Amino acid sequence: MSKNKLVTKEDVLKAREVLRSVVKETPLEKDLYLSEKYQCTVYLKREDLQWVRSFKLRGAYYAISQLNELQLAQGVTCASAGNHAQGVAFTCAKLGISATIFMPTTTPQQKQNQVKFFGKDKVEIVLIGDTFDECSKEALAFSEKMGSAFIHPFEDPDTIAGQGTIAVEVFEELAREEAQADYLFAAIGGGGLVSGLLSYTTAVSPETKVIGVEPSGAASMALSLDAGEVLSLDTIDKFVDGASVGKVGGLNYQHCVEMVHDVIDVEEGLVCSTILDMYTKQAIVAEPAGALSVAALEPYREEIKGKTVVCIISGGNNDINRMQEIEERSLLFEGLKLYFLVNFPQRPGALKEFVSDVLGPDDDITKFEYTKKVNRNSGPVIIGILLKYKEDSVSLIERLSQFDPTYISINDNQMLYTLLV
Repeated sequence: MSKNKLVTKEDVLKAREVLRSVVKETPLEKDLYLSEKYQCTVYLKREDLQWVRSFKLRGAYYAISQLNELQLAQGVTCASAGNHAQGVAFTCAKLGISATIFMPTTTPQQKQNQVKFFGKDKVEIVLIGDTFDECSKEALAFSEKMGSAFIHPFEDPDTIAGQGTIAVEVFEELAREEAQADYLFAAIGGGGLVSGLLSYTTAVSPETKVIGVEPSGAASMALSLDAGEVLSLDTIDKFVDGASVGKVGGLNYQHCVEMVHDVIDVEEGLVCSTILDMYTKQAIVAEPAGALSVAALEPYREEIKGKTVVCIISGGNNDINRMQEIEERSLLFEGLKLYFLVNFPQRPGALKEFVSDVLGPDDDITKFEYTKKVNRNSGPVIIGILLKYKEDSVSLIERLSQFDPTYISINDNQMLYTLLV
């Protein structure tokens, strides 16, 4: 397949035949909770239930399967924040091929362990670089030096064709239910998933609007589409690690230019709220990138009413150790957790006065740090307050202003928040 031309429906169907006996045909589930919440019919394509708990196995296996015998004998190299690495590891263990897998130093331990588990003795992990882009640069240099085939996580037509097999399954299942998708939402990191979906969906269901979803802190596809060329982000928020890519692939960009209906970004806080909602309401453990498609239903709420919507749950490799951070980000986004720097009088009873005069009946103090200073009338306190209702913040601020007119809101200052909280 040419490295420059767009992937076609035929390319995707060819990949489907290769992958049919390898990957799990994941379920397409009608979700009653989301359907009621958004007043439409929502289907979830559960790629979090794939053998490696993400869609990445499809593209990795198909791309490696297309290498010749000499290339296979020399082994493969890849760079990945985790899920593509697991797909490559699974493939190499199954086919008996060696792999050197480069991962950013920020990759959660859980994903590193999974790569080792799936790759067995066929995989060597190299941790390098703080971001995917730094890691990828090192991996490419290593691949060139060693003469190994580089298995790109998104900018490769074979990888794209493999990811596109998800769309084949989606439309086959919808046909069995005599349903038609009006919208298809999918995450964008480098762009491999959305490119594959576009290649097949545009051919078999041109009326379906494919919506690409990026995290606000790494919206590189939207930046490039707005500029009319592929551009790199100066900085990225690495929280949505599976989609935190500073520069999308040129081939993936071209697919979006030609075929995507819309590319939107959603705040990381909304992603966190979505993760918690999916866990508590639907018992689905989605990683941040895996929850992007469902998070995007909120800004599309009015447009999707009465429609049929498919969301690709692209991955479920969520480190349980991140749940505290996820809950914190969600509460901040929802406006339920507020942090302040407040001057407290250095006298007995000051805290009791604050609790009685400032806190509402449903408010709770979650953080209180105060260092008494000698020979001062007052001293700063770092205080965190958890609200039951977001609307209560208005009256809380009014009472706080009376207690200390010079208070500082830490929520509004990212540098202060990072330093103090």
